[in-house]
Amino acid sequence: MTMAAESASPREQVLAAIERIYRYRMTTTSGGNISLRDSGKGLWITPAAIDKGSLSADDMMLVRDDGTMQGKHRPSSELPFHQAIYAARPDIRAVVHAHPVALVAFSICKQTPNTRLLYQSERTCGKVGLAPYALPGSASLGENIASTFAAGYDCVVLENHGVVTGGPTLQKAFERFETLEFTARTVIQAAQLGAIRYLNEAQAQLVPASTHEPATFVAPPANEAEEELRLELAEFVRRAYRQRLMISTQGAFSARLDDDSFLITPHAVDRSSVSPAEMVLVRGDQCEAGRRPSSAMRNHAAIYHRQPWVQAIVNAYPINATAFGVTDVALDSRTIPEAYILLREVQRLPYGARFGDGRELAELATPQRPITLLENDGVQVCGTSVLDAFDRLEVLESTAEALIAARVLGPIAPMPSGVIADLARKFFPAG
Repeated sequence: MTMAAESASPREQVLAAIERIYRYRMTTTSGGNISLRDSGKGLWITPAAIDKGSLSADDMMLVRDDGTMQGKHRPSSELPFHQAIYAARPDIRAVVHAHPVALVAFSICKQTPNTRLLYQSERTCGKVGLAPYALPGSASLGENIASTFAAGYDCVVLENHGVVTGGPTLQKAFERFETLEFTARTVIQAAQLGAIRYLNEAQAQLVPASTHEPATFVAPPANEAEEELRLELAEFVRRAYRQRLMISTQGAFSARLDDDSFLITPHAVDRSSVSPAEMVLVRGDQCEAGRRPSSAMRNHAAIYHRQPWVQAIVNAYPINATAFGVTDVALDSRTIPEAYILLREVQRLPYGARFGDGRELAELATPQRPITLLENDGVQVCGTSVLDAFDRLEVLESTAEALIAARVLGPIAPMPSGVIADLARKFFPAG
């Protein structure tokens, strides 16, 4: 289930959020709780001791401002710290607490993830606070967490416990939670490769060239080909989210419609639930009126213009491939035949390459090098179709994960040059 729209009832929003967190193994059956302020009524919160895998909207508890309750269960035992956060930060209207493995790892080491790992991580999460340990459900725990939020943090790691995030909406609180978990997992995987590269102050201030809204045109009614492409593209974006190759706030996918136009994911729309109608039509350097395209629009336009072979492009943030991009370790595709056939030679570009006019990315996106690791900025994958680009993305992430896993076993032995030559003769006879 995707996040319920803000127009949904508060109890439905809370249910959708906890279901999503549980489905993606970011909490356990008994762990985690979510709350949402309901103006004039109180707060809705998940119940205590109820299986996270079988909750319904009717299970959510309303705790009124006067202390009375509505519902058929007890509210979460962590209710005190939710109330303490709301008292300390009136701007916060929703709180997410859970025990995702990567953030628990940080919590038991009394550390917080450095969100300057990626451009999007710092902008979504900001700096992360650390709250001292206290007994779960106690007033002391509430005081420790609330005081950390009061210091200006929106994401707080709890010593030997888990993490809490807050936001003006439940969607925003969830995005912070998910992005922080993604950042923590990437750091842990990257640490197995070598020294991790973080963004410096100047890099952190860079802004994508396409952040500003482009000129627009009035789009004609979609023909059958466009309708079919919208359906295909939206499904693969949602699939990329389900495969955890994207997260709700990060990732762009586009597909060529004709020589001068393409469809691309919209800006700031949850990748888990993007619809065909929300895909943005781009023609030349303009987009259809009433829509805001992904900030990757300019780069994708440049690639389509320069590389006729490219029919689809995806920018994504798969954990393991991104881990290679935040270190100086090369991602060697010579692992198994499938990897080399689909990935060829994986190239990398320094941080900020995605923030230009797209010409550098366009020049390098050749059939021999369809994959680019963007340092501290995920990956870019080009393909001959939407399916081809997605397949390459999946194989890239599987290859990266296998390479990291292999490091604990012993020296890695890539396929030798003779094997690579045989593969090239069979699968790439034209060079």
